[in-house]
Parts: sequence; C-alpha cells; structure tokens
Amino acid sequence: MTTGAPLIVEDLRVNIGEKQILKGLNLSVNPGEIHAIMGPNGAGKTTLGFSLMGHPRYEVTGGSVKLGELDVLSVDVSERAKAGLFLAFQYPFEVSGVTVANFLRQAVNAKRGEEVSVWDFQEMLTDKMALLEMDEAFAARYLNEGFSGGEKKRNEMLQMALLEPKIAILDETDSGLDVDALKVVAKAVNTLRGPNFGAIVITHYHRILDHIKPDFVHVLMNGRIVKSGGPELALEIEKKGYDWIKAELGITDEALDAQGVK
Repeated sequence: MTTGAPLIVEDLRVNIGEKQILKGLNLSVNPGEIHAIMGPNGAGKTTLGFSLMGHPRYEVTGGSVKLGELDVLSVDVSERAKAGLFLAFQYPFEVSGVTVANFLRQAVNAKRGEEVSVWDFQEMLTDKMALLEMDEAFAARYLNEGFSGGEKKRNEMLQMALLEPKIAILDETDSGLDVDALKVVAKAVNTLRGPNFGAIVITHYHRILDHIKPDFVHVLMNGRIVKSGGPELALEIEKKGYDWIKAELGITDEALDAQGVK
C-alpha cells in the first residue's frame, strides 16, 4: 500500500471551450477521508473529476492542485496516475483485442515503474477478483467489450483495488447499477478505506452513500462548492432536493439557467 497524501484544490477554474465551468472551487481531502460531491446537472461535478486527472478537453485557467508535495497541474495524466490519483469513469471505454488481465497487468507495471512477474500478478489478480466476487474467467475477456453496466463498474473497481491509489475519484460510479453491483462497488472502496486512501464520490443520489459512508458531503453549484456538511446533508438533499439550498444562498433559477446550470 502506498503512503497516503492530502489532495488540496484551491480556487480551481476550468473552461470547456469558451465556457467557464468551475469558477473557483476549493476542496481538501485528507488520507482516510471520503468526500461526497453532489449537485444538480451541469454544476461541474464531472468537470472536477476529469480536470483533476488532466483530460485535455478541460482547460484549467486558474488555481492550484496539490497531491502531497506534487503540483498536479504541472504533470501529465500518466504522472498523476503514478503519483496516486485514480478516476473511475461513469462510462468506461471498450478496448477490443486487449484482455482485462493484460490491461490490468500493464496498468500495475506502469504505476509501480517496474515489471511485476506473471505469477505475482496472477496471485494479486486472483485475490482482488475474489474480493469483488468476480468469476476468474472475466479476466480473459476483452476490456469492457460486451460488458453490462455492472460488469464495467466491477472492472473499474478491480483496477482500483490493484492500483491502490492515494486518492480515488468515482464519477457517478453508481449510475445504472442494481443493488448487488452497488454493494460490490462499495465493498471495493470500503476495503481500501484507511489512513493511506482517500476518495471523492461524485453522485446524484444518496443510495451509494448508504454503503459508503462519507465523512463530508459537499454541494457543487454554479461551478463552486456552496455548502458542506456531514452525511446528514445528503439525506436532506434526498428529501428536499436543491431548491432549499438555492433559497438559502439567494441563487435564482434564472441566474443558473443563464449560465447553463439546471
């Protein structure tokens, strides 16, 4: 297990084309902490995840991101991954002709900066697949090709379990999952949970937070985190939606609509 490191995001500003999406976002995630990010559609939740990982579509125009002593914004995607950042996609990509096992072994080798023997990797893979209740035959299939939504998410969690990141970002990993698959996703996070691991769980719904109890819940709206609290905040949002937060902060629907946030 790698040594944990805090993720510190300060005044992060991000554009997609000419449109500003994040408008001065601040967030601190310490080792051992689980942070949930909630908010209406278009608020910038996915933008946050992709920006932290360095997707080229997202242009960072201001602010800073540190993972321990690393200036995250100064290095490319591969260096961010090697340093301990991990992003679980909402819609994982298919790669025909590359098996799950081969992909995962290459990912582990790249993260460690050294070749892991076939036997050692196979032992690691078998252990993690057992943890996630996955048939070993799964490893011989082509990456995400023909996978159900739940299988794709299990594969993301398998990758996370093998790479043991310092900070994992789960971008609506609960989307489209049935209860059993959701429990497997939660089990992967909860197994890693500890002093060397932190996570950002981006979600629309409270249900995943029944299985992954967050330390903090943040509401992202209009490109900024506008409200933070404990797990009870997610329950309040589940019952009341976001209108009460808008009213509390004096944010009108007209102002959000004008900026493309609904």
